[in-house]
Parts: sequence; structure tokens; C-alpha cells
Amino acid sequence: MKFYESGKLPRMPNMYFIYGDGGTGKTSLFKQFHGKKFLFSFDQSTNVIKPDDQMDTAIVEEADFPTIQATVSKWLQHAINSHKYDAIALDNMTSLQNLVLENIDNASKDGRQNYQKLQLWFRQLGTMLRNSGVTIYATAHQIDNGASGIGENGRFEADMNAKTFNAFTASFDLVGRLYKKEGQRMIDLDPEQGNHAKNRLDDRTLIKADELLNQKPTTNEKEGN
Repeated sequence: MKFYESGKLPRMPNMYFIYGDGGTGKTSLFKQFHGKKFLFSFDQSTNVIKPDDQMDTAIVEEADFPTIQATVSKWLQHAINSHKYDAIALDNMTSLQNLVLENIDNASKDGRQNYQKLQLWFRQLGTMLRNSGVTIYATAHQIDNGASGIGENGRFEADMNAKTFNAFTASFDLVGRLYKKEGQRMIDLDPEQGNHAKNRLDDRTLIKADELLNQKPTTNEKEGN
């Protein structure tokens, strides 16, 4: 445990989690982030990345599947400890979760504990990212529960086990749903809509996708305090 005297608590880089349908531009959204970037691709959706995007990329291969937890941890630690990167993306957490769960299922003699192990690993991963000193961006596919007769409120959620999602995103500053409406990409950040969403950075609840990093100043910042 670390202790900080009042006024000496260090400012941590922000962490963003965005989920949505395929084709909404979750991966390309990472191009907005500043500086040198590293993209970890778990679903191989890298065609939108261009050489001039200042982005190193690691793509998971089939040979990595049996040791995916150790492989991801090793590569992430290497990227963090290199101090080369201003932002790191994990794309797509739905795919990573499925690979990790498959490994846990194969290694387990008691299936009842599998999801507890899954949640623990993702909580540890989230903690590693929080302590990395690097801006973090993570994505996931979405689930649309509308077919069950649910209205717009509470209709959408990230395609992850609910407790695993909560464990992983506990330390994230922003969680939002990316979608397209009338040709415009939008991000819903409003938890009162009932969907997976939160925004601890400012008071925005609905933004254009290209405004993700345009954080509004807080009241104290406006007053110069």
C-alpha cells in the first residue's frame, strides 16, 4: 500500500473502454490518441491501421492461445517498461476473454470456479494497466438485448461476462457505447440510460466519437484552482 500526503497524490493517465457493434470504428478511434502508440490486437482487425499512424502493433496468433494469459502479461509489461509509448490499446476484450476462459476451462477440474478465476485474472490485468503510467484504451463487442423486448434504456452492454466486465473496468475512467446514427458516430456515456457507461473525467453524457479526448474542464479548473 502506498501513502500520499494531501496534495501529493500523482495524476494518473486516463483509461477508456469503448464497446459497440462491428464496423462502428472502435479500432480506428485509437488514432485520436496522442504520441507513440501500441495496439494489441486480439481479433486481428488491423486493416484500418496505416504506417503513418505512429502505432506499433502486436497481433495474437493461434500458437499463442494455450498460453494467452502469460503471453499478454509479458508483452504488456515489456511495452510498459520500455517507456516508449504514450498510449496502449487492447482490441478486442471480448476475444481476449473467450481465449482466457477456454484456457481456464481446459485446466480446471472444478468448472464452478472457472468464472471466479476469469474475474480475478481480468481484475489483475486492470490493476496492471491502472498502474502502468500510460494512457489505456480498450474495446469490446456489444450485446443488443432488444430482441428480449427491452427498450432503449438498458438495452446494450459489452459482450463480456458481467462480473468479469465489472472487475476489469473498475479502475477505468470512462466507459461508453459507440454507435452510428444518421451517419454520425456517437458515444453514449450516460449511466442513467441503463447501458454500460460511466464518465469520471467530466460531465459529458453524449459525445461525437471524434470528441472522445476533448475533456471538459472541471469547475475547479475553470476557476483556476
